[in-house]
Amino acid sequence: MGIAERKGRERAEREQRIVAAARAIAEREGWDAVTIRRLAEEIEYSQPVLYSHFENRTAIVAAVAVEGFQDIATMLRAAAGASTGQTQAVEAVAMAYLDFALGHPALYEAMFVLPTDLRFAEADTREELRAGFDALSAVVAPFRAEVEVVTEAFWAALHGLAELERSGRIRPGARGERVALVVRAIVAVGA
Repeated sequence: MGIAERKGRERAEREQRIVAAARAIAEREGWDAVTIRRLAEEIEYSQPVLYSHFENRTAIVAAVAVEGFQDIATMLRAAAGASTGQTQAVEAVAMAYLDFALGHPALYEAMFVLPTDLRFAEADTREELRAGFDALSAVVAPFRAEVEVVTEAFWAALHGLAELERSGRIRPGARGERVALVVRAIVAVGA
């Protein structure tokens, strides 16, 4: 192995340590606690080393969000795959989405609430972001020809429910009823 390969591997490992530390601090204490100074202390590197990997805190949030999109896509695909029917798959994916949002609040916030330069629905949208959308689309597709529009509406409904439940503005005990209503709407669109 050459020196350049070793340096590249070490750089990637440092970058991963920064992202993992940001994610851990955010999950424990919230995103306000994630600063370049705090991350430098946490991983025992100088602030200039962090800046050599990431332009600013927003870029670190985006890197954490990309990991989150990989995680949620995996979770959504697993939920759909464990389902026995098309309607059940829509419901399972909806519940998995809400479980993810509520189970990983700081990660979800990085993905959908905090400002980043990550963009959806564009030609250059990153594959990690497309994967989550594709997992939603896969369960919507059997019910509607205009898959993208219905998927966007499904996603918007789930995001709204997640944010309202995360903030304590709706009753968590009624989640199943709300999801059933969304699922009926998706299924009815294709009828």
